[in-house]
This record gives sequence, C-alpha cells and structure tokens, in this order.
Amino acid sequence: MNDSPLHIRPYRPEDEDEVVALWLRCGLTRPWNDPRKDIARKRAIQPELFLVGTIEARIAATVMAGYEGHRGWINYLGVDPAHRRRGFARTMMAEVEPRLRAMGCPKINLQVRAGNADAMALYTALGYISDDVVSLGRRLVED
Repeated sequence: MNDSPLHIRPYRPEDEDEVVALWLRCGLTRPWNDPRKDIARKRAIQPELFLVGTIEARIAATVMAGYEGHRGWINYLGVDPAHRRRGFARTMMAEVEPRLRAMGCPKINLQVRAGNADAMALYTALGYISDDVVSLGRRLVED
C-alpha cells in the first residue's frame, strides 16, 4: 500500500505553467532550452512517459522519460525544494522505470550535470552506475 502524499499522474496541458515554474525552482532549465518547447515536443512523442507528482493538487515533482528502441532516457526529474528529502524522486523513478520496462526497454540512461552531488547520490542509491562514456550533443533546433 502506498501511503505517500504524492499522487502521480500523466502530465496535462493545463499543468504547463506550474511545471515550468517547478523546473525553474529546481534549476533544471538552461538558457538554450525553452522548457515550453521541450514540453510541446514531449507531448508529441510518448506523452504517457511525462508524469507529474502532486500534493494536494499542487505539482511537487516531475519526470519525463522516453524510449527509442535501444535505450530509455530520463529527463526533467525534479522535486520542489520545499518537498525534498521525502523520497519523492525515488517515488517518481519507481513509477516511470516499470513503464519503460513494459515497453521492452533494456537499459535506462540519464545525464547529470557535473557538480550535482545530490543527483549523483540519488541515482547511485537507486542502482545507477557511471558508464565509461563521454556525453556529446549537437543542437539541431535553436530555441
């Protein structure tokens, strides 16, 4: 039985302002990424893997996942700073990982910004390990 006050549900269009505000409070956004465009892109592809966690109808957590047939990816895992250290990030991951597994996903990848010790500690505690790879990127669309 889940007695967490966090209720997880799929993202809804009316959540946009609240989700963007949460991401800003969590420090997840960057000037070169327009969070509203990221939301629109996610709503077009596998929207069922974009989840929000609410407490008393207010969004307190998010996770955005995807699977392209080879690897699953986790993006925008965020918990409102006022609700941290209560296991909500773990709860969000525990909800999205089985969804990826059910799609046939054999492995999940994610990226953590250098210096984000809290995120590294969380993912390590969840069983994620550092892969011996270098992350490269190239923008195809400028936001």
